[in-house]
Amino acid sequence: VSQEQVMMSHSPLRMFKRYHEKCVLVSGQGPLLDIAQDLGFCQPITIETLREKHPLLDVVDHDRRPNILVSNYFSSKTVVLFGEPVRWETNLQLIIDVLLTSGYPGNPYHQENYPHIPVLACNMDLMWVAEAQSPRFGHGTFMVCLENIYKKITGKDLKYEALMGKPSRVTYQYAEHLIRAQAAGRRWRQPIQTLYAVGGSAALSQGEDLDHSWEDEFALAAASRCRSVLVCTGVYNPHTGVPLDPRESITETVFHGHRDFRFDPGLVEPDHIVPDVDAAVDLVFQLENFAP
Repeated sequence: VSQEQVMMSHSPLRMFKRYHEKCVLVSGQGPLLDIAQDLGFCQPITIETLREKHPLLDVVDHDRRPNILVSNYFSSKTVVLFGEPVRWETNLQLIIDVLLTSGYPGNPYHQENYPHIPVLACNMDLMWVAEAQSPRFGHGTFMVCLENIYKKITGKDLKYEALMGKPSRVTYQYAEHLIRAQAAGRRWRQPIQTLYAVGGSAALSQGEDLDHSWEDEFALAAASRCRSVLVCTGVYNPHTGVPLDPRESITETVFHGHRDFRFDPGLVEPDHIVPDVDAAVDLVFQLENFAP
């Protein structure tokens, strides 16, 4: 498996070139600066660096309150949410500061500056399965916190420039873009007609009121169909029913999808259900009459 065949939740950010030259505030954990720079961002800055430049902003933890009351100039023109951070209170506070000051967190809040600076987010899973008996918080839970804090303070909705990761539209389009590139590199003449989506989120969601200007970066889709293959190794519960009426999605059962994705029963029913990824591969071989 080559590097060109691997796609991460943040990989579509390579296509958002209009933000690559701007100073972007990145939230998450791990080697964030390396990841951001590899994606093409020239001026990424972490929450921890922002905290060092503005120590007065992070005061929830009494033990981390600064003794020296100094502040340095800093500005950010974009916020990129890669994944769940370690210190939620610090990330929530500083991201809100950046959004409510148009990128100048040392300044007072100005709620009239709306819409706020662009926010790009990856990984919308509300929860995920680990070794615990019950699902654990995912980045989607952090995003719910951020969205509700922003709404509580301003009375307005936090807007996303784009949402990436399953099951977002941009992720599927970028995946097809990479598959077409690999097929061209192998000089395959026949177009790829069927795509298979395998995983715990088997459905393809449709966004509402989002800016889809990123679509200009992609060629027209060539595949005629996308088949979803749900595996049972994640948060999937076969005993959870799907509401028949989208208007009753909250009263009949809890909708765990992201706020900006409309509920559609037809989009949450998979084409196939299998025990695990190995069985999914076998199923695809069978459906495509392919003998490895």
